[in-house]
Amino acid sequence: MLRLIFRFALLWAVADAIFNVRLGEDITLYWELDYAAGEFVAEIHAKNVDPTTGWVGVGFSSRGNISDGSGDFCITWRDQLGAAASASSAGEHEPPMQITDVNIRNGTNIIEVDQQQDCLDFQFVFQNGTLKWTFRRKFTTCDYFDYALEEGTTHLHWVKGTGPLYDIKGVSIKKALDQGFKRIRFLKNIESPEQKQTRINNLRDGSTWNFKILNTQVKVPPVETTYWCQIFKIPEGVAKKKHHVIQFGSFIQKGSEDLVHHMEVFHCSADAHVSIPMYAGPCDASPPELSVCSRVIGAWAMGAEPLSYPAEAGLAIGGPEFNPYVRLEMHYNNPGLKGGYVDSSGMEFWVTNKLRTHDAGVIELGLEYSDKMAIPPKQKRFQLTGVCNRECTSVSFPRDGITIFASQLHTHLTGARVLTRHFRPSLHPGNVDGFVELPFMNWDNHYSTHYQEIRRLKRPTRVLPGDVLLTTCEFNTLDRTNITLGGFAISEEMCVNYFHYYPRTKLEVCKSSVAWKSLREYFHFMAEMEGQHIEPEGAVSSNYNGIEWTPFRAKLLSDFYNKSPIDMQCNQSDGTRFPGSWDSMSVPKFPKLLQARNPNDECYL
Repeated sequence: MLRLIFRFALLWAVADAIFNVRLGEDITLYWELDYAAGEFVAEIHAKNVDPTTGWVGVGFSSRGNISDGSGDFCITWRDQLGAAASASSAGEHEPPMQITDVNIRNGTNIIEVDQQQDCLDFQFVFQNGTLKWTFRRKFTTCDYFDYALEEGTTHLHWVKGTGPLYDIKGVSIKKALDQGFKRIRFLKNIESPEQKQTRINNLRDGSTWNFKILNTQVKVPPVETTYWCQIFKIPEGVAKKKHHVIQFGSFIQKGSEDLVHHMEVFHCSADAHVSIPMYAGPCDASPPELSVCSRVIGAWAMGAEPLSYPAEAGLAIGGPEFNPYVRLEMHYNNPGLKGGYVDSSGMEFWVTNKLRTHDAGVIELGLEYSDKMAIPPKQKRFQLTGVCNRECTSVSFPRDGITIFASQLHTHLTGARVLTRHFRPSLHPGNVDGFVELPFMNWDNHYSTHYQEIRRLKRPTRVLPGDVLLTTCEFNTLDRTNITLGGFAISEEMCVNYFHYYPRTKLEVCKSSVAWKSLREYFHFMAEMEGQHIEPEGAVSSNYNGIEWTPFRAKLLSDFYNKSPIDMQCNQSDGTRFPGSWDSMSVPKFPKLLQARNPNDECYL
């Protein structure tokens, strides 16, 4: 049994062992994970709840829409009908709170009661005007009306309303006093006491110090989404001499906890003597000189923990050849359209001059930033895959391989699922084309571009020379009427996995795109066989936009991508390719990536 149950008075004594997130202005969720038992215990503190008729719930959905059939809540409430019967027989006037496992009727906001009740071990207390309640639930309940918790992004909902109620069934979530959702990583990593103490000791070491990259009194406008960019110079003491970053995390100004959605810090990869304009303003109005500020050195999203590097590695910054400029990109989320916000949040870095055994590095996997790859409109799950092929890993990785310990998945607005598959050469006759598939290296079946963080892998992974890494993204373009091209604009698309690893090698980019020769042949086919009014030798974007997209032509494009040769970007840190011919390369036929399965399905296999 986890320690959180009915520990209201002792909560703060065990706060270091659990996670917490604020939900709206009045609710805070605390939770503890038990991976061995496959369950969690939650404790919710809700302020401003009517002690006689109030009801409160927390729950989950697949993508933030509780009406799509995935809405699942545990709700605590009072049964006034039961209270009346109790009062007449026993003189009891106030019914106790109870908990009910409910789902949201598909296509509506109406609560339905689950036949199988999985919100267990409920207890509650009103304390100093706050309702505190706790329950236990399995990650996977084997009930299709329950949301199954899995790795990656979790859309966490809250709801608070008032009665009186005689039944929770039939109540409309829409009529609640307060409701909303946040994206978090619910199934977080757990540090052992020894690991935690080692990390704390490292931060307290006399050779370690910290610095902050903070916005300066940003007046956040009363609009839902603001992307704010600002250029900084890192402290001279760090810039002039090589250091290792050993941890980074957020530094959120008090009062901005619900405003700051996510942020990234990018190093400006230019010569050491190059000056970068000290810009501060909307990201989409940034001067062109800021385009070199694109190497991620820190990232955080709401609910994320600080990222600590393994004891044997650190991210190298500073030194004679190091450009001292960085760019802070902040995403402010203001759905209430409130005015008057002034924010000075940012990121905090811990560095040491006691260099660790290995420099850590970052490799970009996935698709080349190019309009050669595109997604037709009206697609629910269109897949694109970027290849890091065996030729590239063979020439770039040391004989003992590299260790990947963290990962950041990235797409733009239509990305819905991202994962990287890992294949290793094998001589076993039963393996496909001489490869065996190893466990996924990072995956998110509920991905959202609005929640991006660098995640420590639960199990660091060794990648050897000759291994193949396939990064696949699923895109949903049901609301788009024309083709979505690959590119840098937010309306265009990317498919990237930034792997953090050690020891650092010269490899910085291992990405692919469809081969130019094959793409021209495809456009000739579309013009000659499908009668499309395009110029096959003309601009790629014009050709894609000139095609009249139908479900059949979308399927043709998908099949073409999956069977065509690729052009490889096997790029070193100076931007040049490793020696060799990297165009029109063949790709072994790997097993098709299947549609994401509901973990509840595993109960019935």
